[in-house]
Amino acid sequence: MTGISRALKGALAALAMAGFAVSGLQPAAAQTPPNVLIVGQIAEPKSLDPHAVTAVNDFRILMNVYDGLVRYRDGTLEVEPALATGWDISEDGKTYTFRLRQGVTFHDGSPFNAEAVKFNFDRMLDENHPYHDTGPFPLAFFFSAVEAVTVEDEHTVTFTLNEPYAPFLSNLAYPTGLIVSPAAVEEHGKDFGRHPSGTGPFRFVEWQSNTRVVVERNPDYWDGAPALEAVVFRPITDANTRVAEMLAGGIDLMVEVPPDNIARFAEDPAFKVHEQAGPHVWFLILNMKEPPFDKKAARQAVNYAINKQALVENVLQGTAEIAAGPTPPAFAWAYNEALEPYPHDPQKARELLEEAGYNGEEVVFYVTEGGSGMLDPVAMGTAIQADLAAVGMNVKIETYEWNTFLGEVNPGLEGKADMAEMAWMTNDPDTLPYLTLRTDAFPENGGFNSGYYSNPEVDTILEQARQATEQEERAALYKQMQEIVHEDAPWAFVANWKQNAVSTARVENFDLQPSFFLLLKDVAKP
Repeated sequence: MTGISRALKGALAALAMAGFAVSGLQPAAAQTPPNVLIVGQIAEPKSLDPHAVTAVNDFRILMNVYDGLVRYRDGTLEVEPALATGWDISEDGKTYTFRLRQGVTFHDGSPFNAEAVKFNFDRMLDENHPYHDTGPFPLAFFFSAVEAVTVEDEHTVTFTLNEPYAPFLSNLAYPTGLIVSPAAVEEHGKDFGRHPSGTGPFRFVEWQSNTRVVVERNPDYWDGAPALEAVVFRPITDANTRVAEMLAGGIDLMVEVPPDNIARFAEDPAFKVHEQAGPHVWFLILNMKEPPFDKKAARQAVNYAINKQALVENVLQGTAEIAAGPTPPAFAWAYNEALEPYPHDPQKARELLEEAGYNGEEVVFYVTEGGSGMLDPVAMGTAIQADLAAVGMNVKIETYEWNTFLGEVNPGLEGKADMAEMAWMTNDPDTLPYLTLRTDAFPENGGFNSGYYSNPEVDTILEQARQATEQEERAALYKQMQEIVHEDAPWAFVANWKQNAVSTARVENFDLQPSFFLLLKDVAKP
């Protein structure tokens, strides 16, 4: 860690001032210093190790500290070179050879080279690797097709896959593919997530738990030094508090703005509202291991009972659209436009509950206070509880802080809850169903199929789709999968979100990305 600059010291002092401003003691006192961006995050990060986290909240920090071999081109989900300057793919689709950028060093001064790339993927995939136990590696599924990583020379590395795998390049651009410093992992071991070192535009300065994560400009960044001197990420879990901080001048940028505050900011020239559609789906996981949702009729009943139109219009204030199935419409080429959302039909829901043999037993519903892409989860959970009560379902809500919530839901709902809120923002049509709807993705196998959905036909389709080399063939398979999953109803399909953020008028060159990540290299704040 380098010494803290005068501007950065000023920014940290401003954080203390912000607390007074929000409490109303000094309403005009909290002004953040120039050239330092203060971001209001929705939650405390779980880790700053990209191989150990799954939440977009954490990714928003990590994408500014690390690089991958490839990245998403600005404003798209299309892949372009990053730490790799180019690559070749064999005719059979099973060998990828990357030419690496030369002269790049990690923030700790160690060299980036082919050995570093091999270290990263062996660490995730090889149980015998000496630093494999510094995980967990929850999204190593992204690279399950990798059979071997071979160093050809200092600046050339080859990935050999066990089968053709269409999403491979896209997954390399996802945060799980970010490259960490082997030297830093060797030095810090299991504590690497508190001492991150990458090659990105900003380098780590400090992490004060539940207070801030601070990163500063990397003047030697291979793609040009950032305009900002530093970025301070503040976890502010309560949405109303984030709004108050924004209005008081304590933060420069906030993500996931409560829907009923969008118009307020849009009408004020001191602020800019940013919106961007992306591949997002908000749903309820239904526990198929236990009654009542071991019966398809009960799962379909939930889908009919929820008034999704009222949710998107009244709770979400038009910042989302009704979801029809497991694939977001942002993936236009793979989205099944023929699929219709379940209509709001309380009478149909009552009939299906009777068919399922539901007798009023308590249904435990896990709700989170907030988290990545969770929209307005408490208000949505309460509205859903009322909709289900209206058709005779006895629902008990249990509410958790985001990271605690993930710790309850990701290991599986069996024996704990009957349903749970969830949101995913994905990079490829393969990602969400492969990690959450396959039989082999049950939690005990390292996946995120927390409701234990199992349909052999869906399993087969997903395997075929990821091996298909033609996009038209992949699209047909994904559309077929959506029809089956819609009918089986392992989830209640609720909403697709149009993400938003608010910045002060001082913030320049900021745009939201369809990936839902924050890319801050080109942002300025005079």
